[in-house]
Amino acid sequence: MKERARILVVGGGYVGMYTALRLQKRLRQELGRGEAEITVVTPDPYMTYQPFLPEAAAGSISPRHVVVPLRRVLDHCRVIVGEVTGIDHAERTATLATLATEEEGTGGERLSYDELVLAPGSIARTLPIPGLAEHGIGFKTVEEAIKLRNHVIEQMDIASSTRDPALRDAALTFVFVGGGYAGVEALGELEDMARYTARYYHNIEADDLRWILVEASDRILPEVGEELGRYTVTELRRRNIQVLLHTRLDSCENRVAVLSDGQRLPTRTLVWTAGVKPHPVLAATDLPLTAHGRLRCTAQLAVEGAPHAWAAGDAAAVPDVTAAPGTDTPPNAQHAVRQAKLLGDNIVHTLRGEPLETYAHTSVGSVASLGLHKGVAQVYGRRLKGYPAWFMHRLYHLSRVPTFNRKARVLAEWTLAGLFKREIVSLGSLEHPRAEFELAAGGQPPHDPKGSS
Repeated sequence: MKERARILVVGGGYVGMYTALRLQKRLRQELGRGEAEITVVTPDPYMTYQPFLPEAAAGSISPRHVVVPLRRVLDHCRVIVGEVTGIDHAERTATLATLATEEEGTGGERLSYDELVLAPGSIARTLPIPGLAEHGIGFKTVEEAIKLRNHVIEQMDIASSTRDPALRDAALTFVFVGGGYAGVEALGELEDMARYTARYYHNIEADDLRWILVEASDRILPEVGEELGRYTVTELRRRNIQVLLHTRLDSCENRVAVLSDGQRLPTRTLVWTAGVKPHPVLAATDLPLTAHGRLRCTAQLAVEGAPHAWAAGDAAAVPDVTAAPGTDTPPNAQHAVRQAKLLGDNIVHTLRGEPLETYAHTSVGSVASLGLHKGVAQVYGRRLKGYPAWFMHRLYHLSRVPTFNRKARVLAEWTLAGLFKREIVSLGSLEHPRAEFELAAGGQPPHDPKGSS
């Protein structure tokens, strides 16, 4: 390799960060720092470890310990905070929108590359349900997790201070749509947190809070198996949580959740966790896509028919060579991290003219938390419930969260949480930090048209 190779990584999530980290290590050790340059374009200057979002929402982990600063980890890469708005792979160019281009009004910056890694992740899959855009709350980012925590405690404050029984009931009704990992874990952790918080309100009992999980299929947590899925339903119902299977959300206009079974639930909290879809940037490329909008890839993680283009994780349809023909690897973190490391290795193999490796991994199992000291797990064929599953959940994710710094901080917080009481503080005012100053300066404080919904 005579010329300096320009490697562009689109996205700073699991695949983006781990691929860049692998490239950074391999290129530094084997090819030399001056022979290749790695550029990472990401909307946020950090990678979010999403399995910890439910615990961050419940206050068990500090939000800043759920994220990994990319510039610190990728110290030999160029990190650009911005978004790729289009890719012309035939010309090896990408169009970027950054904070600088927005301020300058230039309409975007063009960046050339030799090797392209597409890892933009996914976004929430929404449906054209009336009222969802106005009142729904997502659960994919650390910002949404903290927003939801603040929101739940604020609703308890509203219920405690109002004299309107209808408003009180709506404030204490929490509806979660989607029975996958995100929905079940978020509901389990927040219900646990709210139940504990209720003891500090003189006029709210834990049983006054109403929690509803809405799932369109016939089961929840399909990743852990049918038996543990049924067990989870039973455990949630024992905690007075309504689990509605074969049920859809038809509308949530005017803060009333209308379900397909005819129920009408006045609520000020509707959390939408009903799946994800590929990032829209994939449609702004000249690369081949599947019917579901994911990049069509080979088992070597190369994009089919597009030399020097690579993908993995949520954005890629990667053949599962350990399963029946025509089966793709599921888009989960377990595969994403392993694919990223092999993807980095295969780019290095390409630069050195070596044969590529094939991605093959059989899932070791799944773990899920249902709140403090509660969980389900299926690991190497063994099924765990309750405290052992919860402990396995923490042990597994502690081993997987990136960097020793984050591992140590999370472990320290868990240890302290076992010695002291939960934090029940809501910091919703952080969303409008200038409100008090604007009022003091003679202006009007900003008004949230959604009313914390």
